[in-house]
Amino acid sequence: MNSRILEADSMWLEYEGQKILQNIYIKLQTGHITGLLGRNGTGKSSLMQMMFGTLRGQSQSVRVDRDYFSHPYQHPGLISYLPQHPFLPASLRVSDVCRLYDVDFMALCHHFESLEQYGRTRIGDLSTGSRRLVGTLLVLLMPVAFTLLDEPFAALSPINVEQMEKVILEQKARKGILISDHAYEEVLGLADETYLIVPVGRSVLLKDTYAELETFGYI
Repeated sequence: MNSRILEADSMWLEYEGQKILQNIYIKLQTGHITGLLGRNGTGKSSLMQMMFGTLRGQSQSVRVDRDYFSHPYQHPGLISYLPQHPFLPASLRVSDVCRLYDVDFMALCHHFESLEQYGRTRIGDLSTGSRRLVGTLLVLLMPVAFTLLDEPFAALSPINVEQMEKVILEQKARKGILISDHAYEEVLGLADETYLIVPVGRSVLLKDTYAELETFGYI
């Protein structure tokens, strides 16, 4: 399988004159996991939304294999995105949502046997942790070239975090993955390369990772 490359550059975002992102550049590649770190309020979630195509900034460019996409999410098989907030329709059953996302319900159960009992359960009736687990798996298992994960470990138990890391590593063979989470040790353990967003809104590709995280005051 030929490697595919997604490049986001000239990513510039301001709110009411306040600079959030300034000329950000980030590169994803199939077969790679890319980490994205930064303190709260540095624009990580906004950057993912701009890459996905649901947020427009003052300027932005998203290219896949040198082809420009103004709204990447509108192109089937290209990209999926896990937001921080609940996003699955509360009234639909888990099995129905799986069909919407083109994911086999049994694929979810293969990775997390505890989900077998929830096929006929409505999303709104799931616990917060189970709802997040289902949402993260759906986005991760979608048949797309690139997946953006914003806080995939939030609300998950430690044992589920460990299992989710295995799923992410497995999916790496099929796609390029961008992952951001407050659990930075987990992110660094998974990532082949890591970007840090530093004030005000600049991206740094880390080389001497832990030393640079200390230099920039992240840890």
